[in-house]
Amino acid sequence: MSQGKQNTKILLVDDDPDILELLEYNLAKENYVLAKAANGQQALEIAKTFKPNLVILDVMMPILDGIETARQMKLMPELKSTILLFLTARGEEYTEIAAFEAGGTDYVVKPIKPRALVSRIKSMLNRESGGAAENAQEIIQIGDLIINRTQYSASFQGRLLVLPKKEFELLSFLARNPNKVFNRDELLEKVWGTDVYVVERTVDVHIRKLREKIPEYYIKTLKGVGYLFSIDSI
Repeated sequence: MSQGKQNTKILLVDDDPDILELLEYNLAKENYVLAKAANGQQALEIAKTFKPNLVILDVMMPILDGIETARQMKLMPELKSTILLFLTARGEEYTEIAAFEAGGTDYVVKPIKPRALVSRIKSMLNRESGGAAENAQEIIQIGDLIINRTQYSASFQGRLLVLPKKEFELLSFLARNPNKVFNRDELLEKVWGTDVYVVERTVDVHIRKLREKIPEYYIKTLKGVGYLFSIDSI
């Protein structure tokens, strides 16, 4: 995403009109292009044509909740690289994990602190836009697994893999550093960044999701240490 703020599109999704107004007011001052939806179903319809760079999703909404909305968005090719930020009054760990499993990049618990949220959004967008350019290897091929950094796509034995953004980032980071062990804290820092708060279990969730899509021998667990991308069994 090399475009400026005036071309950066954000979709706001919340059933509380006061929250939508607060978000719209603070983000409009930053010159982002904005669209609003009052529930998940409406958000899916708008997203098809609006094609947002970032979606701010409430979790508890009528008709279609935020978790299911996120899952359906991640199945839409036009939203493959869209960043999902969950904004919710629910702070339970299981809800947070469900949000990340659905493809979320970040999770913010209400009440909203507008200036802090805007700063967080800026940082997320800047980090995501710079990620691809910082990687020297655009195409990585290891056995039957091919990772294309430029197109943000991956395939195994010719079959295209459906990977949410953070799953793709995690896979490509590990693949660029084969046979090197990383603990959870290192992976959180390298893939999610230091300015986004996520629990360590988020790494485990994403690893499990990747193992459902590629053979387990690619990503090995060293108990008590961390994970590594193995090429010894290829």
